[in-house]
Amino acid sequence: MHRASIGWRRLSVLGAVAMLIAAACGTSGNNAGNTVTVIGTWAGSEQDAFLAMVKPWEAKTGNKVKYTGTRDINTVLTTGVASGVLPDLAGLPGPGQMAEYAKAGALKPLDGVLDAATYKSETAKALVDLGTVDGKLTGVFIKAAVKGLIWYNPKVYDYSAAPPATWDELMSQAKANKGNAAAVWCLGLGSGAASGWPGTDWIEDIVLRQAGPQVYNDWWAGKVKWSSPEIKAAFQTYLDDVVANIADPVAAVDPTKDFSLAGDPLFSSPPGCVVFHQASFITGLGAFKDKKAGTDYNFFPFPDIKSDFAGSVEGAGDLFGMFRDTEPAKSLMKYLVTAEAQDIWVKAGGALSANKNATSYPDDISKRSAEMLVNAKTFVFDASDLMPSAMNSAFWSAMLDVTKDPSKLDSVLAGLDEVQATAYGG
Repeated sequence: MHRASIGWRRLSVLGAVAMLIAAACGTSGNNAGNTVTVIGTWAGSEQDAFLAMVKPWEAKTGNKVKYTGTRDINTVLTTGVASGVLPDLAGLPGPGQMAEYAKAGALKPLDGVLDAATYKSETAKALVDLGTVDGKLTGVFIKAAVKGLIWYNPKVYDYSAAPPATWDELMSQAKANKGNAAAVWCLGLGSGAASGWPGTDWIEDIVLRQAGPQVYNDWWAGKVKWSSPEIKAAFQTYLDDVVANIADPVAAVDPTKDFSLAGDPLFSSPPGCVVFHQASFITGLGAFKDKKAGTDYNFFPFPDIKSDFAGSVEGAGDLFGMFRDTEPAKSLMKYLVTAEAQDIWVKAGGALSANKNATSYPDDISKRSAEMLVNAKTFVFDASDLMPSAMNSAFWSAMLDVTKDPSKLDSVLAGLDEVQATAYGG
């Protein structure tokens, strides 16, 4: 899951909970069956895309969607699960938190809501499995993303003919092509209450390609310590090769400087950087959304670090679950997973579909991203989204701390080990 949106002013936790209460109470009157309350992380252009996505369903059924956005969805949903005051549907922080809500009895199973056989045939098996808890389909992916893409401005330097195949090649070429740019890398970890998450993507991409998928999966599952040589090495690579080659570490961790704008310096003159690491959804955010794909910007996949783990891809997605099983809520959930619905968002740009039959991608870059998702030799899901809430939040904070002051690495990793010791229930 990503915590996006340009120009978003974060709701306070109490404010978001109050809006949830108001939304839930708003369905208790005479029109209770006609309104579906939804909470998610989308705002700005993403919120617009979601509302466009549900508009045909509203027109067909006569029902309405009441959407509330918040950056602090972890806290809002955890509070709602404890109090019982929840929306009908909600975007979930990730599969790890989804499992927590399901085991608490808050999430409703979807096997009888969807045409499960059709959903499973149209959706990548890895994503179906991630939405399943104790054998029951519990969450579905509204949209997906490929993580670990390296973006560049081909007008400054065009890597398309021979993109770097290894990490060492990337670093040497990027430094050689820096020219009059302010820095090699653009980096921005700001995201309101979720600040730090773009940094977790960095560590995940490096662990996957440096230590391999087995260590990666054991790590998010709490079986590999943060202070282990494999995980520490990934942090050290991030600090030595990325943080040491950005323009301003203080600005990079500023929570008011939204990550969606972090790649914009690619397009300034002189450039603010020559390469930028972000997921496929960046094309719908910041300056990217008004630029021309392939002409103004392009990408190459995160290069291999160790050849043993070549072809590995990290992905993520916006997972949705149902907390209240009203008939309109079930109807909307069934509609959202269809190719018809997902094509609307795909066509708008900035999103990949979890449904294999949604194909209305607006440009070659989107198509290439979708092909990476489908054809990955090894596919892993965003590790932080699979971790328990306490571990996930600590990881976000750790990325801010270590990016601002790399000398804190050992103490930061020790602190993460302490959280890990209790976050997984012993």
